[in-house]
Amino acid sequence: MKLHEVKEALKQVEAVQFVLPNGTIVPAHFHVTEVGAITRHFIDCGGTERIDKKVNFQLWVAGDTDHRLQAQKLTRIIELAENNLGLGNWDVEVEYQSDTIGKYGLSFEFDRFLLQSTTTACLAEDACGIPADKQKVSLASLGSNDASACCTPGGGCC
Repeated sequence: MKLHEVKEALKQVEAVQFVLPNGTIVPAHFHVTEVGAITRHFIDCGGTERIDKKVNFQLWVAGDTDHRLQAQKLTRIIELAENNLGLGNWDVEVEYQSDTIGKYGLSFEFDRFLLQSTTTACLAEDACGIPADKQKVSLASLGSNDASACCTPGGGCC
């Protein structure tokens, strides 16, 4: 989800709600402790230099159970970060504490923000020797009723 999409979604809700990939709702008294710019400048395993920029929201749950973050306040925090940090209309990632700090993608559905699981991947599969996935073939499809496809004694196929 891009930053402008988050801002548009915030116009549709009063209270902000986040849902983890397993369906658990982030407690309503969460805080957004950071809105930041994350820049990764790296070289992939194929030797290609890359720059990846994202907007980062950090969610944190404290013991102040009466706290509620309203959509308008989060919008103001985002606008302040845009102005001061030069945020672009980049993808938004969300950090949330579980066993360790988890990084999630973000989508919006039914007036709620859904945290999306993320995965790693090779960016240069052609350059780092990852074998292509083998084609899966059903053993049952190897047999055929076509007599010409069968080996016969003296047929020269064996």
